[in-house]
Amino acid sequence: MFTIHSNIGAAGEDIAARYLESIGFEVLERNFRWRAGEIDIVARDGKTVVFVEVKARRPGPFGAAVEQITASKRRRMVKTALAYMASRGMTGVECRFDVVAVDLPRFGPPAVSLIKGAFDCGR
Repeated sequence: MFTIHSNIGAAGEDIAARYLESIGFEVLERNFRWRAGEIDIVARDGKTVVFVEVKARRPGPFGAAVEQITASKRRRMVKTALAYMASRGMTGVECRFDVVAVDLPRFGPPAVSLIKGAFDCGR
């Protein structure tokens, strides 16, 4: 059973994936799960592997999307990303973490913004 929150999240991820493809990214995988956490979208931007956190939200006083990613969440994402790269034989491949914010107004089209290099791989 889906909640309103999960529907917003799923819609945001679909919009983010289409947006990334429209600007030349190749989406490699969605919702990669590992014991440490989950990566919403794994993509390639040229030669760089990009791990994307999608923040979808309705308008309100929630602050910037990147501010909503706690230090604990970033650590889990880095561990999960490193596990992804190791499992795919991508050692030595350049990577970065981006954030896609999807604002879903009650009326009108969504607004999408990309924050490239929101935080480091930490390796």
